[in-house]
Amino acid sequence: MTTPWPYPRWIAHRGAGKLAPENTLAAFRLGAQYGYRMFECDAKLSADDEVFLMHDATLERTTNGHGTGGEQRWHQLSQLDAGSWHSRTWTGEPLPRLEALARFCIGNGHLLNIEIKPTPGTERHTGEVVAREAARLWAGQTVPPLLTSFKPEALAGAQAAAPELPRGLLLDTLWDGWLQKAQSLACVAVVCNYALWDATTVARVHAAGMRALSYTVNDDWAAQHLIALGTDGIITDRVDLFSPN
Repeated sequence: MTTPWPYPRWIAHRGAGKLAPENTLAAFRLGAQYGYRMFECDAKLSADDEVFLMHDATLERTTNGHGTGGEQRWHQLSQLDAGSWHSRTWTGEPLPRLEALARFCIGNGHLLNIEIKPTPGTERHTGEVVAREAARLWAGQTVPPLLTSFKPEALAGAQAAAPELPRGLLLDTLWDGWLQKAQSLACVAVVCNYALWDATTVARVHAAGMRALSYTVNDDWAAQHLIALGTDGIITDRVDLFSPN
């Protein structure tokens, strides 16, 4: 039987999509200004096991740093400029730790989808540490964060470390055994590239007692199609196009 679903349909991708530098507090504040009350972020580990927000394994695209983020200590990472790559408006915006985003979300009544983004080779350990930190930060809150990952090993680590936190399996293809893997990880959701959903796949996920979510939906026709299919959540960059209310 499907458990009650506490999350809204609309989820702002990496804070505010492409309108602000992704995975910075500035982006989440901007997304909130557009009326969004749930956000998606990417979380990984520094060399000294601090949980911080960044999508890529390497630093070059979204910071002024160089090399692999997970191979540097948090003190080094905290000094980087994570805003100027986007535009001069955001120059000096730092990389945040998950703890800072948790304070923002909890203080404002916002909800969060934390995508576990391990540095290659650290999948299970990253899942364990991110889940433990999320459990600590959201202790006592009515609605916990939803933990998702493309890496089953990361979700297995999260399941072992904080089994009470809800999990979702991310998919960019429907690989053999995906539904059974989601079930074995006791997932509450499957989060697909939106083009993968059809009526049969949605029905299979719902019949298994899980929710069907989509990424990254930036066109109205796609959103309307997913709503018509009966899917349960839409992650979007277009916080300026879709009204979440």
